[in-house]
Amino acid sequence: MEPTSERKKRVTITDVARHAGVSTAAVSKVLRNAYGVSDAMRDRVRASMAELEYRPHAAARGMRGRTYTIGVLLDNIRNAFFADILDGIRDELHQSDYTVLIGAAGFDADDQARTIRSMADRQMDGMILIAPSSPRSEVLATARTLPTVVIGHHDPSDAYDSVVDADGAGAALVVDHLVALGHRRIALVSAAGTKGSMWQLTPEAVLTDGYRKAMARHGLKAETQVVHASYSDDGGYKAGMQLLTAERRPTAIMTGADVAALGVYRATDSLGLKVPDDLSLVGYNNTAIAALSSVQLASVDQAGHTMGSAAARMLIERVEGRRDRAMQSTMTPRLVVRRTTAEPARV
Repeated sequence: MEPTSERKKRVTITDVARHAGVSTAAVSKVLRNAYGVSDAMRDRVRASMAELEYRPHAAARGMRGRTYTIGVLLDNIRNAFFADILDGIRDELHQSDYTVLIGAAGFDADDQARTIRSMADRQMDGMILIAPSSPRSEVLATARTLPTVVIGHHDPSDAYDSVVDADGAGAALVVDHLVALGHRRIALVSAAGTKGSMWQLTPEAVLTDGYRKAMARHGLKAETQVVHASYSDDGGYKAGMQLLTAERRPTAIMTGADVAALGVYRATDSLGLKVPDDLSLVGYNNTAIAALSSVQLASVDQAGHTMGSAAARMLIERVEGRRDRAMQSTMTPRLVVRRTTAEPARV
């Protein structure tokens, strides 16, 4: 066998220390981002690591108490809003030694719980859970032993930090806008809660409550109509078909996610209806797809990138033990009006 085909010997922390002319303890401190390390020492050690192409062994780092891995749980990768959150997490951590690993666990509560346990078993330093449908008891049990941030759910706890949108205010922005245009029959498409999850203040629950209160404030309580569907194109399509084939169909529909609004859009096309001539349509999340020139979907912006960034920052604070109290960061929503809303058609 040719020498060049032999497996290259793995560089160790001792090799780095020898190359940098420092102790192995100093290299270890740099790897842990420990306090008390001077900038000169850090630069010196990292220069040696780069020159020697040293990569810390994840298992060994875990034995020393830190693996520098962060787990992110989400239900699926097709929701464009999650991409905004992930971008925020990535941008917040890109100058650090932390690596993000994603678990797309699906909508099933048991599958999500298994994924959470799997992340914990792999010695991740912390987890960010995006609107988990797994039982709250499962999340609480994990958060008591592993730094955790929950995005979306408004249920407070001392065990984890949370990042939420003021979803009730977001729903009110939409209702106020549509009523100002002259709409009265305004329906909401929202995801249903997960049975047995014990989450009381999910984004969907807070959004629905905000919608109902806004409709009542405008004297439209009798016109309130909520259809539950999954936040997916197919879920939105089915909800749209149900609402738009009713004897007294709504003149406007709000959905709890842009991806569901696109499904409603598809339903209007199937029925020969036009947006916004026959139906005003508003989404939620203000994802990149909503701003496409061929879509131009009105939507509530809840600052997904900022949510992700805040979650990552709060998690690292917990991982590194700089505080011992739970925190909640709340985003302020804003309505982005585009061409999918207009005055209702005169009948």
